[in-house]
Amino acid sequence: MAVTVGASRLGLGMVRHLPVEARPLIRPGTVPTGVVHLGLGAFHRAHQAVFTEAAVGAAGGDWGIVAVAPRSTAVVEALTAQDNLFTVSALSATGSATRVVGALSGVRHAASDPDAVVALLADPAVRVVTLTVTEKAYQLDPVTGHLSPDSALAADLAGGRPPSTVPGLLLRGLAARAAADAGPVALVSCDNLPANGRRLRGMLDQTVGRAVGVPTGLVDWVAANVSCPGTMVDRIVPASTPETIEAVRRALGVTDLAAVAAEPYAQWVIEDDFPGGRPGWEHAGAVLTDDAGPWERLKLRALNGVHSATAYLGALAGRETVAEALEIPHLGDVLRRLIAEDVAASFTPPDGVRVVDYGEQVLARFGNPAIRHRTLQVAMDGSQKLPQRVLHTIADLRATGRSARWGALVVASWLRFALGYADDGQPLPFQDPLAGPIRAALDAGRQSPAGAVDALFALREVIPVEVAEDDEVRADVVAWLTALERHGVEATVAGAR
Repeated sequence: MAVTVGASRLGLGMVRHLPVEARPLIRPGTVPTGVVHLGLGAFHRAHQAVFTEAAVGAAGGDWGIVAVAPRSTAVVEALTAQDNLFTVSALSATGSATRVVGALSGVRHAASDPDAVVALLADPAVRVVTLTVTEKAYQLDPVTGHLSPDSALAADLAGGRPPSTVPGLLLRGLAARAAADAGPVALVSCDNLPANGRRLRGMLDQTVGRAVGVPTGLVDWVAANVSCPGTMVDRIVPASTPETIEAVRRALGVTDLAAVAAEPYAQWVIEDDFPGGRPGWEHAGAVLTDDAGPWERLKLRALNGVHSATAYLGALAGRETVAEALEIPHLGDVLRRLIAEDVAASFTPPDGVRVVDYGEQVLARFGNPAIRHRTLQVAMDGSQKLPQRVLHTIADLRATGRSARWGALVVASWLRFALGYADDGQPLPFQDPLAGPIRAALDAGRQSPAGAVDALFALREVIPVEVAEDDEVRADVVAWLTALERHGVEATVAGAR
């Protein structure tokens, strides 16, 4: 993307000319590295980097972040040219507030220089490694939790070449760290996975246990020196667009090719298990806890699950953004019933939290018209997202004998979305790591809604057995899919009782 003509590029030389409220909270380039982050995407820049900068600004410490892009070079190149600075704009219906973030002490590109990343992971100054790499990068079966290596990870496990996957990078980095006696480290998943700390630990232990040529004793060293605290992260961060960059130019008079925009709200819940120390994130508003599980379930089910429901139904109805989808008559009522009757009954929330109140806050956030979160973006990778966002809710409800009718609507809307066309007949893109098997199953059962549901429920990679074999759930999904096929989204939600 070309630099906007007439605006200077963001960099250290520009910071002192910015309004005080737009300047970084710490002096850029002066905080030594203590954190490595894998996954240099928009979410990290708008969330963990913001929290960490605020923590260092309030409590001090050598907690600069070296952020690693696994594949894409575009953001690495942009940040390198900008002295590792970028802007975050908080957008609301009443306006925006833009400021520069100076949390990054460096950036790296894993695909072109994996050895540099391995060296960082082995550096004794680095005591925390955070990750936002999406569900796919963990290479875990979403139902069983077993490692399911692709060819690249299989090659990393075999050794003899530089690592090219996230598990492979962690494997080689920890092996080098153990060999250098570099001290303990916390690996912190910030991805939307159920029990993400335990998932990361499972991936790590399986990777180390199956690797060829690792040092004797590495398994024991990892068990004794590596923690995997669970977390819950929350901030809506749409994909950056040319308008994101142009808005920064208008606000600050600089061009930032790594700019991100987000909603004003941000939350981070972290299990406090850091053997080598950590930033003072509590000074930035993070919640430190002994158990992030209730917070994870709250967010995955009452926010992410509702987000997916809104995205599928909105996309089918031809709505481009989540906020526009919420304008569908009666959809808000349906989502409130999903929250109150299914989600709230499926788990015990954190102390002091009412799920229905949390859900109202979620719907207000989703309705922020300044956050143009595209329904098609949220709808991607449903086979990876739905198990923890919706299917676990259904399974927990049914285990207690309760109906899961509204959760069944979400499953039906995903299945209807996977068929590849909207209510008006326009084609819909279906981007999913299991797109091939899902499409094949739907083709086999295309004769009727019941056939399509049976074919989809046979995919154990997606549908847990207790859900797939539940006749009541199956009947509810068939009924909703039939209504969506015959009447479309607007008529279906209007008639929902």
